[in-house]
This record gives sequence, structure tokens and C-alpha cells, in this order.
Amino acid sequence: QVQVMESGGGSVQPGGSLRLSCTGSGMTFGQYTMGWFRQYPGGGRQVVAYITWMNHVIFYSDSVKGRFTISRENSKSMLYLQMNDLKPEDTAMYYCAASDYIYEYDIQFQDWKYWGRGTQVTVSA
Repeated sequence: QVQVMESGGGSVQPGGSLRLSCTGSGMTFGQYTMGWFRQYPGGGRQVVAYITWMNHVIFYSDSVKGRFTISRENSKSMLYLQMNDLKPEDTAMYYCAASDYIYEYDIQFQDWKYWGRGTQVTVSA
């Protein structure tokens, strides 16, 4: 029963910061690639960042690169997304996802098998 669950969303002003957390259960956390996605109302889920199970690949979307930092603490089965200099365009539902795909360099969207319910991030004045 692999499960992941996000927390840490909220409402902040532009330029502010939030730290999202995701915890995994029913899994050997360190053997899963973990990622963050976001979804705007009526839209599809877009990758924000991910970190592979062997830590060889850390990916950021261009829109968040330099502002967001993804990290993981495998001993605590925790994934984090530190979001700095938040912008209104960052407003979205943020999802934690896990993949047990065995390779690190060619992960595709369909390889993300386990999803949290989402946590809302709102950036506005």
C-alpha cells in the first residue's frame, strides 16, 4: 500500500516562501524517484521538479529553476520542496508523486504511479 501525502501549502504574498513536505509510506522510500507536480484549474499536471532514487538526476522546470529546491531525507521518508521568491504564476495545486521506475534518466509521465491528494499554494497580494 504505497501512499504519499503532501502538506505545507498555504497563501503567501509575492516574494514570499513556502516549504512543501511529502511523506511516503508502504514503500522503501529511498528506492523511489520522487517528484513535485502542479496543476492549474482545468489543466493538466506539469512537472515542477524531481529527484531520482539514486540521486543522479535532479530536474527543475525552467519556470522554477533558481527559486525552488527539491530535496529528500530518505531516513525519514520525506520529500521537500523549498519555494522561494514565489510569484502569482506559482499559484496551483501541488502534488507529490512517486515512481518505482528502475531507471533514472528516461522517466516518463506514465511512470509516476503514486500520487498524493494535493496541497494548495496561493500567491497573491
